[in-house]
Amino acid sequence: MTDRYGRDVLSRDPHHSKRPTTTDIPARTGLVVEDVTSGWVGAVVRVEKSGGAHVVVLEDRRGVTRTFPLGAGFWVEGRPVRLVPPVRPVAPAAPARTASGSVAVRGARARTARASRIWVEGRHDAELIEKVWGEDLRIEGVVVEMLDGVDHLAAELAAFSPGPRRRVGVLVDHLVPGSKESRIAAEVCARHPGVLVLGHPYVDVWQAVRPERVGLAAWPDIPRGIDIKVGSLRALGWEAASQADIARGWKRILGRVRDFRDLEPSLLGRVEELVDFVTAVPE
Repeated sequence: MTDRYGRDVLSRDPHHSKRPTTTDIPARTGLVVEDVTSGWVGAVVRVEKSGGAHVVVLEDRRGVTRTFPLGAGFWVEGRPVRLVPPVRPVAPAAPARTASGSVAVRGARARTARASRIWVEGRHDAELIEKVWGEDLRIEGVVVEMLDGVDHLAAELAAFSPGPRRRVGVLVDHLVPGSKESRIAAEVCARHPGVLVLGHPYVDVWQAVRPERVGLAAWPDIPRGIDIKVGSLRALGWEAASQADIARGWKRILGRVRDFRDLEPSLLGRVEELVDFVTAVPE
């Protein structure tokens, strides 16, 4: 006699439904689905929001479109599905940039200082370069040092002894034809092949900051005999009676500099050239 129930009556539930389970599937463009209620068959054209809810637009083989609520109630290849919004590809994030516009190298440690150097005339020059190029210079291992005026350049170079592997890039204010600065630059470059002297045309590095960043249409022409920093602060309507006023004024100006876009191209290009010069030394 055959046991139609089998040995284990609990091994199978005779009341278990044979209906296939509904699965989630993204409503990708071109996916052919059938609306169970209406029998409409069409390819997914798009998914959009209507009245605060997601809907799917289907197009049949005749080019006629109909809109249905996104969710359950569809068949794909004979199986019930719940249409869900497709996952849109995330565009790759733009690479982070340093204040100088270079691609940022996250997690990189500062490099051991090179033998080569960049020299600038004063503290304000150094602080401006640090704000815009500081991150790049630390990765490159380039140290910026102050000269306290270009008049001491020849003596400082004699003490430093630059050479092919020990270069010096010098940033000079007011490096224009016929100026004292241009004569000094020509003399030291002729004497030291490991030295590059470049400069901007401004009397003071303050003027390399775009004037609109401090509320000016243009930096004022300061008459001879008036300190350019004092005259500039007065043009801005700021206090200029003491050295402390000048220091505070510079901090306000520096605070308006966000990145390289707030500086004049005539300074940007010269600093970039100096960085290239001192880092192009074979290791």
